[in-house]
Amino acid sequence: MSVPASVDLTTLENELLHEISSAGDLPALEAVRVSALGKKGRVSELMSRLGALPVEEKKTFGAAVNILKSAVSAALDARKSVLEASALNERLNTERADVTLPVRLGPVAEGRIHPVSQVLDEVIEIFADMGFAVAEGPDIETDAMNFDKLNIPAEHPARQDHDTFYFSPGSDGTRLLLRTHTSPVQIRTMSTQKPPIRIIAPGRVYRCDSDQTHTPMFHQIEGLVIDETTHMGHLKWVLEEFCKAFFEVDEVKMRFRASHFPFTEPSMEVDIGAEAIGKPGQWLEILGCGMVHPNVLRNCGLDPDKYQGFAFGMGLDRLTMLKYGIPDLRAFFSGDLKWLRHYGFGVLDVPTLGGGLSS
Repeated sequence: MSVPASVDLTTLENELLHEISSAGDLPALEAVRVSALGKKGRVSELMSRLGALPVEEKKTFGAAVNILKSAVSAALDARKSVLEASALNERLNTERADVTLPVRLGPVAEGRIHPVSQVLDEVIEIFADMGFAVAEGPDIETDAMNFDKLNIPAEHPARQDHDTFYFSPGSDGTRLLLRTHTSPVQIRTMSTQKPPIRIIAPGRVYRCDSDQTHTPMFHQIEGLVIDETTHMGHLKWVLEEFCKAFFEVDEVKMRFRASHFPFTEPSMEVDIGAEAIGKPGQWLEILGCGMVHPNVLRNCGLDPDKYQGFAFGMGLDRLTMLKYGIPDLRAFFSGDLKWLRHYGFGVLDVPTLGGGLSS
């Protein structure tokens, strides 16, 4: 193979290989690489000569330079592997970890679970232990599912535009809305499942309201039990056991006040003694409940002479405020990281009945 007489590729290759083998560390090896293969390196300059060579010499000279370049590159890679292994061994022999230093917080430790998400997990844990399953449904519902099947009359204030977010009527006249409660999930469940039924239905709900204790979107959880023998005593026991587990107290004072809801009969409001949150001498309203109205059972295709049951509903945001002393509901949706760092929970704070819901 003929090459320009002024270039001794064998000598150049030997010089470069010697420099590579003599490099004592990675920075020195990088300097050799740049001087050989860099933009202005010795091998790169040879390639730049190709344009000035006669046509008959270009092919042979180019092939010879490529062989040189391949040999130098292989030597660089081999030497780099040796130096990297040597550097690692040096670090392992000289570096020491001070185990007395405090742990540096990483993204996993700095992240926070929103209080409402934490309370939802707590509530699900409690009711799952009682045998309740979680049921879900769409946020956008029909007027019939949200009101009619729940025995809510046409003139009820909750059906007015000032209280409910309605969509424009469809071409078929169907009126859609953002659900005002998770009760439609109960209707869907009773319409598709045969008793016995024991579910809770958590989710977002929407109403036209906004102040320190109300927001247009908030979170609710409802419960439903349907079978042939369930009665009011079962309802009171379930709610009492839930309150004791949720507020993590051995005893809780409860009172049931007569009320009215179109979908339950009889209906009750439930208050608990504020001792549960360390404020004795007061009563706190926490939920509404009652025995499922016979008309609701009929609307779902169930025989009220055979089946009966109870239902209850409570606001997850209100439960969160009560248990963890959060004064303003609006902060829940503000996206304030400082607030979330204060009230939020670590990602490993998974609530369990055995280990403690909030310990």
